[in-house]
Amino acid sequence: MSQSINYANPAPLGLMGFGMTTVLLNIHNAGFFPISAMILAMGLCYGGIAQIIAGILEFKKGNTFGLTAFTSYGFFWISLVALLLFPQLGNEGVTQATPHAFMAWYLVMWGMFTAFMFVGTLRGNRVLQFIFGSLTVLFFLLAIRDFTGSELIGHIAGYEGIVCGLSAIYLAMAEVINEQYGRTVLPIGER
Repeated sequence: MSQSINYANPAPLGLMGFGMTTVLLNIHNAGFFPISAMILAMGLCYGGIAQIIAGILEFKKGNTFGLTAFTSYGFFWISLVALLLFPQLGNEGVTQATPHAFMAWYLVMWGMFTAFMFVGTLRGNRVLQFIFGSLTVLFFLLAIRDFTGSELIGHIAGYEGIVCGLSAIYLAMAEVINEQYGRTVLPIGER
């Protein structure tokens, strides 16, 4: 007789890691504060490591989308922190920051990945669709900023990124609260 194991939902952990880190980085992008160790630490620990853990737990649940999303974006955050820190370390061959136009291509690649992941949300709830749709727009706005050097586009991207991050925080808390109460307290636009 096989026994069914009921695992906890790891998605709220991944969504919070993504959401909070995205909000904080985009407060910087919007022009409110310079980049700081706080943003880098959040990117490494909560945006990076916590999302990777959530992705691995999604694997255990058999959720390919969750595995791919959380693990990929976790490594995005770790790679972004590395891109910002490596030039500071002065290692041979990595003494200068990535040129803006090349950084734009990094963001284009993440935008393309996110656009494909957005297609995967079309069978999911509306908040998840909004998160991936707005994240796609964010990556492409940031790429345009780096291609053009436009501070205005960077600030627009920052505000758009704050909204994207807040939507992920909302979905994370909706999943936790709705599960705790056994009913819909915070609606997510179920299909």
